[in-house]
Amino acid sequence: MPCEPMKPRSTKFARRSLQVIGVWGGLAAGVAAVLNIHAAPDKRAIVAMGVGLIVIWCVLGGVTMRLLRDRFVRWARRLRIGWRLRFVLLCIAMALLEEAVTTSLTNAAPLLGAVSDAARITKSKNYFEVISGSVVAFIPWFICWAWMLGRYDFKPLEIMLIAGVTGTLAETITFGPQNLAGIGMWTFVYGLMVYLPAHTVPLGREVRRARWWHWIVAVLLPLIFIVPFVIYVIVAAVRKIVSSFSGGGSAEVTDTEPIEQRRHT
Repeated sequence: MPCEPMKPRSTKFARRSLQVIGVWGGLAAGVAAVLNIHAAPDKRAIVAMGVGLIVIWCVLGGVTMRLLRDRFVRWARRLRIGWRLRFVLLCIAMALLEEAVTTSLTNAAPLLGAVSDAARITKSKNYFEVISGSVVAFIPWFICWAWMLGRYDFKPLEIMLIAGVTGTLAETITFGPQNLAGIGMWTFVYGLMVYLPAHTVPLGREVRRARWWHWIVAVLLPLIFIVPFVIYVIVAAVRKIVSSFSGGGSAEVTDTEPIEQRRHT
């Protein structure tokens, strides 16, 4: 009876890391829910949305992806396009699906006990406004990964873990160190965007073995790829401010920015 091939040590490390991070995420969500039982209605609603994101996207979504993985890969590999383009397009599709979940949760705020528009986990209740400020920013990340996968032999679980760490770093850099505590959620929020697409990458491509320093590069390089988009956003914001002053008007100021602004700025 043939033996099943041994998995690389790096893949075992990625699997164990994801298990530990997942347990941490579940504990953190439980603690947050308990600590906010008697919080203000909007705060409780935001926590409920966060828990909902974990349950719907990270748990149910993750389990569904695992169950349908082989069927999905067979379908995707029949697409008559290059594997790099296919990978990027599939990642975009997964990101669009994730944002559909977050936007739906934001629109469900009244059902969760919210009393104002301050209770939301996206910048807008409009799905197209949300993806224009988030998924568009992810595209350079996905392009970066397609480029790296053409050179290094990262395995699907490794890609998921690394992409999740990159997402956690992005949240931390953009919105503060408190997001490090949310690594259990962010790792799966971002990691599941690339999990299924990573399985469609050809196994027989000519690539080099990914060493430990390549992991570090893979965590940081997508953040560099996104720099042009960040510059564009800053320039657009400056132009908006300048035009508001030149027009003699005053910009409306509100205190309803969502706590989980994350990448929707």
